[in-house]
Amino acid sequence: MSFLPERLVAPVLALGLLASCVSDQAAPLSVTPAPDPLPSPVVTEPWAMATASVSDLEQTARFFLEIGGYQVVHRGPLHATEIAAFGLIDGASGEVMTLKAPGSDAGYVRLIRFDDAGRKVPTRPGARAWDTGCFWSFMVRANDLDGIYDDAIAMGWGTETPIAPLSFNGSELSIVVFKGPDGLQVQAYERHNRPIPEGFTPFERISRPFNIMQMTRDREAVRVLMEDVLGFNRFWYGPPRVDEEPVLMPLGIPQNLTTSVPYAAGIFSPQTQTLYGRMEYIEIDGLDGFDYADRCQAPNLGWLSVSYPVASVEVAKALIEERGWPISQEIYATDRPSVGSIEVFAIKAPDGATIEFFETQ
Repeated sequence: MSFLPERLVAPVLALGLLASCVSDQAAPLSVTPAPDPLPSPVVTEPWAMATASVSDLEQTARFFLEIGGYQVVHRGPLHATEIAAFGLIDGASGEVMTLKAPGSDAGYVRLIRFDDAGRKVPTRPGARAWDTGCFWSFMVRANDLDGIYDDAIAMGWGTETPIAPLSFNGSELSIVVFKGPDGLQVQAYERHNRPIPEGFTPFERISRPFNIMQMTRDREAVRVLMEDVLGFNRFWYGPPRVDEEPVLMPLGIPQNLTTSVPYAAGIFSPQTQTLYGRMEYIEIDGLDGFDYADRCQAPNLGWLSVSYPVASVEVAKALIEERGWPISQEIYATDRPSVGSIEVFAIKAPDGATIEFFETQ
């Protein structure tokens, strides 16, 4: 029995937690079954970095450096070929700061400040969960979430809700979504009665990111990209759900509507990965928000992309095109000192978020 009050036990299916704390379960018959067999995978490694556009590198980086104990991997000018690939106005430039959690070899946080690049607007103004388009947040594990919360608030970050208690499948957890400068969001959760999964990079307060979330207009359209095109594994793809009693909902759905507003989650990751590189999509029905899919590009402020390594960009691109998905950015060469000289191309998810694929030269 949970030690938490029943009406405060928050739902977990839509928060990446299902993929983190449950055993494999058969997909319900009421949803589209996963392809059997899965197509050959386009990627086999977790995403190497998540890139965000920010107005102040130092201000945003403080959360990761001072609270998370992250390290600076690289700081320097944005490469000219990337500026060109972003399609920025003449004279635009940028500065990059790349961070990583201690001991990690991927899951980097890449912050870019664009200069002389024209007007910047948030990719997701207000960042309400029922507004669709672009990336909503990424997820990290946490130790001492109460202390992290206090430190983040003192630093000027806010939260979507109070810290929400969770009780699921024998695990007792807490979760909160931090909102920083420019509306950048980081979702953190803490396990109270179980250790972190075996093989997960150890951490003191905040882990490397392992999951990134999008709010979608159409979960089935996302499923096609994740499974039929990219060949990702399915962690969860259940039927829409509502809660039996009002709950404190970390997504921010008003408590009195959690019994009537259904939401559906889809969680996917590369076939060979169980700990990192996840992509999560949530569709919320019954709350009419705004769609910001056309804002998911530089120099707008917010999470811009995740980048998956591949053995060959030519092969990966050909597979994606063969399976009917359009390429949004053709292959180009650039330097990202955190990973080296690379060739990279990109696609757009159905709600505008950019997914990159790169080959190290």
